[in-house]
Amino acid sequence: MARTGRRPGGADTREAILTAARQAFAERGYDGASIRHIATSAGVDPALVHHYFGAKDQLFLAAMEAPVDPATLIPQVVAGGVDGMGERLVRMFLSVWDSPAGRTAAALLRSAVSHDWSARMLREFLTTQVLRRAMKDLQLDPAEAPLRASLIASQMMGLAMARYIVRFEPLASAAPETVVAAIAPTIQRYLTGPLSSSGP
Repeated sequence: MARTGRRPGGADTREAILTAARQAFAERGYDGASIRHIATSAGVDPALVHHYFGAKDQLFLAAMEAPVDPATLIPQVVAGGVDGMGERLVRMFLSVWDSPAGRTAAALLRSAVSHDWSARMLREFLTTQVLRRAMKDLQLDPAEAPLRASLIASQMMGLAMARYIVRFEPLASAAPETVVAAIAPTIQRYLTGPLSSSGP
């Protein structure tokens, strides 16, 4: 006889897994949520979660309907090392937001401003899927890396809000190269510059 208490495969099963995943990621964060816990909450076997979504990072991206997979983009940014990374990061950021994926990204940002759940999910996405991936191969001081990452996030989120949500001119219609030239040095300073004043 088939085991009871487990949901069979199907469209409803996939949605039940996503619902459980969204709740788990929002409540426990990416690191605290486990495939086993999500599967139990959804009433399915953990193997079924892996069948539908693969690894946890792919489940997380599906749960928050992320417009892009950072795993395919971040290697291009960090490939050249820390030198010049500010420019590469801004250039990649603009290429995503200026593409069709930008519409989904804009919807996520608008939702994060209005809803606590969306804000938590976006924070987890930026922290674990974007900044952690970008920082891990750069050999930055572990004591400074979290602050450097959050400063970079603040700059990029501000850029997204001003250029794509509020559409503040002339930034909104500025050529990408103009934006890269203006913003990249600040990002590079957040990566490699001093974090505190050496003065009195």
